[in-house]
Amino acid sequence: MTMIDVQHEPEKQRFVIYHEQGDCLLEYRLEGQSIDFTSTYIPFRLRGQGLAEALVDTGLAWAQAQGYEQHASCWYVAKRLAR
Repeated sequence: MTMIDVQHEPEKQRFVIYHEQGDCLLEYRLEGQSIDFTSTYIPFRLRGQGLAEALVDTGLAWAQAQGYEQHASCWYVAKRLAR
């Protein structure tokens, strides 16, 4: 399995996977010590390859390491938080 390069862009409040067929995004909003994961986007042709899972796992791990209270407006992240 190849490593997926997830990059954190805190100035844009997002995690991103740059891909030649389109960028994959996990966007969030910080409010004090709380983080709300607002949106996950994977281009249609790249779906089913584990890219959303890689973004969300990276984002959730980062938020936990920072001590943020985690919330999700995004249904996909909410599903992962419920695990």
